Amino acid sequence: MPMSAHGSDGLQRSGYARRRPCRRVHGEAAPLKAGRARVAAAAGRGFTLIELLVVLVLVAIGAGVVSLALRDGAATKLEEEGARLSALLEGARAESRAAGVPVYWVPGRDERSSSSSSPSPSEDSVAEEGFRFVGLPVSANMPRHWLEPRVTAQIVGGKGLVLGPDAIVPPQRVVLSLDDRRIEVSTDGLAPFAVNLSPELAGGAGR
Repeated sequence: MPMSAHGSDGLQRSGYARRRPCRRVHGEAAPLKAGRARVAAAAGRGFTLIELLVVLVLVAIGAGVVSLALRDGAATKLEEEGARLSALLEGARAESRAAGVPVYWVPGRDERSSSSSSPSPSEDSVAEEGFRFVGLPVSANMPRHWLEPRVTAQIVGGKGLVLGPDAIVPPQRVVLSLDDRRIEVSTDGLAPFAVNLSPELAGGAGR
């Protein structure tokens, strides 16, 4: 049936209106496809250098935390005792030089190695102390106990450490023991007392 020009115009316009939404949908889908393609390309490239560095840093931090957690508790306590004793000995050396009086450091008696069944009162008081400074005034108020009561000390080649009043003292060594761990606090006579973590002393108590 023939149609008027007005009618065909209306049909063309309505058909164009129906087709336009399809063009919009296709136009909006194109950026999404491009974005997915970029993501797939980035995934194919692998890790970047910065990402690898971050992973390495995290692994190093984790390893450090684990090593600290697994460290031997006896060795840590013994190192603390050695550092504390070194500081106390140097303080006593300074006091001895300032006062001009002889000062000695004497370790406490190890009850486990004592064969006496009835120690005298003076020996008993020494046994209760981890160590003592002989010659310093009471006002110095120096410590007499270890932080860890199980720590024992043995002076190599003597019964006490000479701390003054001379500025130069003899070379001296004292070995601290805790369980199967040992460290040495020593001086060559000129240098300050310091902790010596030599491998032979870090071994067992059988040496």
